[in-house]
Amino acid sequence: MKRLAILISLFVCSQALSQRLSLSNRSQISILTFGPDQNEIFNAFGHSAIRVVDSAQGIDYFYNYGVFTFDDNFYLNFARGHNYYKLGVYSYPANRDAYIADNRFIHEQVLGLTQEQKQKIFRYLMWNAQPENQTYLYDYFYNNCSTKIRDVFADLFKDEIQFDGSFIKTTYTIRQLEDRYLDFQPWGDLGINIGLGLPIDKKATPYEYMYLPDYLESSFDHAYFRVDGISVPLVKKKIIIYSSKPEKIERSIFNPWNVFGFILAVTILITVRDGMQKKNSGWLDFIFLLTTGVLGIVLLLLWFATDHHACAKNFNLLWALPTNLVACVWVFSQKKPKWLTSYFGFIAVLNFVVLITWALLPQQLNVFLIPLICALTLRYFMNWRLGKRSAMN
Repeated sequence: MKRLAILISLFVCSQALSQRLSLSNRSQISILTFGPDQNEIFNAFGHSAIRVVDSAQGIDYFYNYGVFTFDDNFYLNFARGHNYYKLGVYSYPANRDAYIADNRFIHEQVLGLTQEQKQKIFRYLMWNAQPENQTYLYDYFYNNCSTKIRDVFADLFKDEIQFDGSFIKTTYTIRQLEDRYLDFQPWGDLGINIGLGLPIDKKATPYEYMYLPDYLESSFDHAYFRVDGISVPLVKKKIIIYSSKPEKIERSIFNPWNVFGFILAVTILITVRDGMQKKNSGWLDFIFLLTTGVLGIVLLLLWFATDHHACAKNFNLLWALPTNLVACVWVFSQKKPKWLTSYFGFIAVLNFVVLITWALLPQQLNVFLIPLICALTLRYFMNWRLGKRSAMN
C-alpha cells in the first residue's frame, strides 16, 4: 500500500514539476523531521525532508534526498563507495500517512521566509529534481539526506544565513554520535564500527552534527537570517504533526555480548583441556585464524581499494590480521614451520597490547569485541607455548 501511494504521488508530482510555477503569498516552506524506526538499521537514525505547500495552487510537495534504487549495480557501487542517491519529489500527505503508520514522529518547522526567498528555494528544488540534476554521490557523514537540506540553504543564501552551534555542549566524535542511535541494533553497531576507521573518531563540529536529522532540526531552531544587521530566526513556528506512541522493543539474547561471551567461555574450557592433555585443538585455531584473516583482507580492501574514506586507517587490523590466512594453512600440518611459533607469540602479544591499551587507542573500538579478542589472545598464547615445548623436545 505504501509503495502504491508513492507511485501515485510520483506521477502527480511529475506533472506539476513540468510546469514553471510561481508560489503565491499563501505558500510556506518547512523542514520535516521524522523519528527513527528500529526495525531497519538504515531507518534507525531518523530522516529529514523539505515540504513546499501552497494551498492557492494545490501544491503540497515532499522533497526527499534519501531516494535510492536496487538496480543491477547497486551492490557493486555500494562496495566501491560509489553510492548514488537522488532527490525524489512526492505527495506530502501520502508520505506523512506512511510515516505515521510506522509510528515515526513527525516534526514540522515552518520557516519565516520572504516571498522572494521561498521562490528562490522552490526554483532550486524544481531544478534539482530534474532527472539530469537529481542524482548525487552519497556519503553517510558528509553528503546525506540531512546535510543536503542544510546545504540547500547554505548554498542559496551564503552569509545571509547563520547556524548558531553554541547550543551544542557535547564533544562527541562522529562515531560516538552514530553509536547513540544504534542501542537497539547491536549487531549493526558492531559491523559498522568494525568497518569504519580512524577518520570518524574526529571530534564533530556543530556543523557536522547536522548529518543526523535530530541535530539538523535543532540547528534550524538556532539558525538566523541577517536582515539589515538584525538576526531574524529562520524557524517561524514548530508543529508536532505526530508523536510516536511508546513501543516496547524486545532485546534478543542473541546479541554480541552473549555470543562472544559464550565463545570466550568455550575457548577457555577447550584451552584448559588442551593444556592438560598437552595437545592442540587445531579446528578452533583454524576457525579463528581463517575468520580474522578474511576480515582483515576485507578491511584492507575497504581502505585501499574503495572510495569509502571513512574506512581508512582502521585499527581493527591490529587483531583482524590478513596474515592469519597464511597461518591457518599450517594449523593441521604435521610438520609446522619454525616461524609459526614465533608468529603465534607475536600476535598473542599484539592482541594483549590492544586489550590493555583499549582506552588509549586513537580509534574507539567496539566494546563487544573485548571477549572475542580475549579468546583470540588465549588461543594464540596456547599455540606459542605448545610450539615452544615441541621445539625443546
